[in-house]
Amino acid sequence: MKKTLVIGASENPDRYAFKAMMSLKSHGHEAIGLGLKEGNVGGSKILTGKPQFTDIDTVTLYIGPAKHTEWMDYLIGLKPKRIIFNPGTENPDFFTKATNSGIDCLEACTLVMLSIGNF
Repeated sequence: MKKTLVIGASENPDRYAFKAMMSLKSHGHEAIGLGLKEGNVGGSKILTGKPQFTDIDTVTLYIGPAKHTEWMDYLIGLKPKRIIFNPGTENPDFFTKATNSGIDCLEACTLVMLSIGNF
């Protein structure tokens, strides 16, 4: 299944990032969260900082465009296969920079993609 990095992860069950981590796990994907504080969502870790990973298939964004500048180079440097810009996270500059780096980019909703089997 797809190793997925959830940016903006939270232990708050009202947050879409929380719902995405739970849905990823229930669909058999490995979900790793990066958030403001360490935690756990359904057995999946939430880490802080910008740790190095290998074999990231998908990055799914749950942070607004104002915060993208601090994440852009790090996320592109992880060389994921794709980045999903969830509703409210659209950023044409980030989208273009990632696409030019060979990363597939989508403006889509991770939760919807999982629910219809299109993840």
